[in-house]
Amino acid sequence: MHIKDTPAGYGLVSRLFHWLMALAIFGLFALGWWMVGLDYYSVYYHSAPDLHRGAGILLLIALLARMAWRVLNVKPDDAELTPFERKAAHLVHLGFYPLLLALMLSGYFISTPDGRPIDVFGLFSVPSIIQQKGLEDTAGLVHRVLAYVTVGLAVVHTIAALKHHFKDKSNILARMWSGPLDR
Repeated sequence: MHIKDTPAGYGLVSRLFHWLMALAIFGLFALGWWMVGLDYYSVYYHSAPDLHRGAGILLLIALLARMAWRVLNVKPDDAELTPFERKAAHLVHLGFYPLLLALMLSGYFISTPDGRPIDVFGLFSVPSIIQQKGLEDTAGLVHRVLAYVTVGLAVVHTIAALKHHFKDKSNILARMWSGPLDR
């Protein structure tokens, strides 16, 4: 079992980052979509946003670690893709990082402009760095738009992976699922 990426495929760390972050992103989207409909009298009115914020901060830490991991690893071979597919895949993969970073930062700015830190499940707190009345409204709009863009891009990414697997009969999805394939 490969821990690091190789030209033949993705190692265990990259695969865990990919699948766990995918689950977290879709889970946080679903939680966010559900919680904005809660009214003040719901028993989840305070706990759902606390869960969303805490998980979002953990996802931000995972994103930063994943970005560092990507820089430190070789890129698996993508020769089975057409030049257009190679370019599109490269743009989508690189696009996810700043998009997710902006999404998480906007979430941070929804929660902290009043000076309160974000508590991460009682483990640690992330302090407020900018106190500005009204910032939460602008950050909320940005966060909502970026969340939909992120999920839309993830759906396109998923459809492309399924197309490569089922129509093109390529090993791209298999390499992300089970790791480097012997050649």
